[in-house]
Amino acid sequence: MIYKLDAWIKISCLFVLLAAVIMSSSLTSYSILIFILLIILMLSGLPLTRILSPLIRLWRFFILIFLMNAFFFSTREAIYTFGIITLSYEGIIQGAETVFALLYVIILSGLITGTTSPLQMTAGFEKLLYPLKLIRIPVEDIAMILSIALRFVPTLLAEMEMIKKAQTARGALFESKKLKDKIQSYLRLLIPVFVSTFGKADELALAMEARGYRSAKHRTKKKKTVLMAKDYMALGCSISICILIYFIEFILYRSVL
Repeated sequence: MIYKLDAWIKISCLFVLLAAVIMSSSLTSYSILIFILLIILMLSGLPLTRILSPLIRLWRFFILIFLMNAFFFSTREAIYTFGIITLSYEGIIQGAETVFALLYVIILSGLITGTTSPLQMTAGFEKLLYPLKLIRIPVEDIAMILSIALRFVPTLLAEMEMIKKAQTARGALFESKKLKDKIQSYLRLLIPVFVSTFGKADELALAMEARGYRSAKHRTKKKKTVLMAKDYMALGCSISICILIYFIEFILYRSVL
């Protein structure tokens, strides 16, 4: 079902659910959001390993975010104080909430990219940015840039891997345990990758001009997407969840006061 939804609807649902996550601050709201996420995971049919692999790679980042909030967010209800460092209950709660929001957004973003092709994603962003045409922003050109960028990502990654292997054969220390050696090796990798990127961009620009490309404004689309009942249902469910979270937090806030 998630695959068949329009890309514009998926991106809109992501922003609506992101608003719900930002508003959440109670166990009730978090429980509802986790339940909704599990349903979306089941409907997507994506393997769990594909969803969790980016999170496993970022575990150090999540720990850092949690500790920064726990030790520097608040000086009230302090558990331990040492200089400018203050571990507090409020900071621990804020750190847990921030990490939860980041995890939720990353998982939802992974679900969208895993169930949507790059071309569909570009068309979705074009629809989402359509109101900007009223202030003369070239939405079609922005969508074209996004489309080209997404298409070139696999090519650039493959070329970066090839350059990395060539430099490793010449003595680059990418796998060294010393942080200094690894940083120097990756800094040397950046220059040829940037040169290759600008070279490909120049070739693509010349090829587009040679074929008479001027602007994306007057280009037609091979297939026009029409919103179906399931698309409106998905967006309506997302908005309903956001409204429900808002009222839960509002009622709990009033009860505390």
